[in-house]
Amino acid sequence: MGEFQESHYIRGLKLDRSYISSFDDYPFHLPSIKTLDELSFHPNVTFFIGENGMGKSTLLEAIAIASGFNPEGGSFNFNFSTYDSHSPLEKYIKLIKGIERPRDGFFLRAETFYNVASNIEELDCEPGAGPRIIDSFGGLSLHQQSHGESFWATFLNRFRGNGIYLLDEPEAALSPLRQLSMLSQIHELVRRGSQFIIATHSPIIMSYPHSKIIELSEEGAKETLLEETNHFSIMKQFFDDKDRMLHHLLNT
Repeated sequence: MGEFQESHYIRGLKLDRSYISSFDDYPFHLPSIKTLDELSFHPNVTFFIGENGMGKSTLLEAIAIASGFNPEGGSFNFNFSTYDSHSPLEKYIKLIKGIERPRDGFFLRAETFYNVASNIEELDCEPGAGPRIIDSFGGLSLHQQSHGESFWATFLNRFRGNGIYLLDEPEAALSPLRQLSMLSQIHELVRRGSQFIIATHSPIIMSYPHSKIIELSEEGAKETLLEETNHFSIMKQFFDDKDRMLHHLLNT
């Protein structure tokens, strides 16, 4: 395999619209889902971006469940349930898979990461549990670290390569410096045959060059460029002339 993989683990998805009884119900009323027919993914990294409420996490969650992941996150063999709150969208999407099968995988979401950490501790405490699961996450209890450090330890230690990795708003747990470090680690994992699908608001994370950005909006889903996103333009305006923006925001 060359520097970057030539085939997808997940090439894209199709929405089976014929089985949806009403597009007025959640999550089918969301504009990004209501107009969805088919999406194609980048073999290395695909980003879902958009304002809150546009369906980024809902769509990523559906892809995760359809891929065999637990709705709350973890690897393929995590099957705990803290609160059954996921949407039924996975029942209506068909993943278009590539020829190769991933050897590893993880669904990492900041919102429910505490539940994953708790499940690891519970499994490691069971009698006759065998090798400690936490050792593959860096060895230190995830509850004995800050949220950001435990999140980073998972990403750094548990993601082994040749895998499919789904990340839901990882910037929520990471400082800007860690987000830059994440770009480097994503690049290394891509070189080792991995594919990422990431829902994010972070212009830093979505700047990874070997990727596709899919923006979810009131108009539906469309491919875009980093420099054309509101995320990029707003941050650029702020840092180019923060005093002017603050003046208008605060009326000072």
